[in-house]
Amino acid sequence: MIEYIYDMNPVDQIVADAHGEPGNRIFFLQASAGNQSVSLVLEKEEVANLAVNVLALLEELEKKYPYLPPTSSSNDPLYPQHPLDPTFRIGQLILGYDEENDTIWVIAKALVITETGTAIDPDDEGVPTTRFVATRNQMRAMSEHALEVVSNGRPICPLCNRSIDRSGHFCPRTDGHAVSIAL
Repeated sequence: MIEYIYDMNPVDQIVADAHGEPGNRIFFLQASAGNQSVSLVLEKEEVANLAVNVLALLEELEKKYPYLPPTSSSNDPLYPQHPLDPTFRIGQLILGYDEENDTIWVIAKALVITETGTAIDPDDEGVPTTRFVATRNQMRAMSEHALEVVSNGRPICPLCNRSIDRSGHFCPRTDGHAVSIAL
């Protein structure tokens, strides 16, 4: 049986967000329950993948269980709690549904690197693990917010599809014949 260093069942809020300026942001998943808050660091692509997979799961659940009330988007904004003090960087995320309680759970396992630079198997019993259990509506709100946060990054160069930094962008497709692109 998995032992969780944090087991928030249920969460009061769950949010996937970012801190910092585009191009230099730290992405995180944060859950709070009562006076306890846990923040976990992950990559931008992982935030996007989590959001897309949660929305796909919600769609699948509504087809499989037509008697479930549909989830709705919340107009209430999600705000992370500060200060952000990450517990660990996520190495593996597991998503699931508890039919009996009509809740979605997210299990996050830490990315643990040994002294030799190799990653420890996330299934190892010694890997720190947390669990967040939320309603379907909370997970929809988290996912929609996460996709909005991910899309608020740096603009993309129309020529090379690379991000444009605030300090400017020299596009390799111009072969040095054009001035850099600046925001």
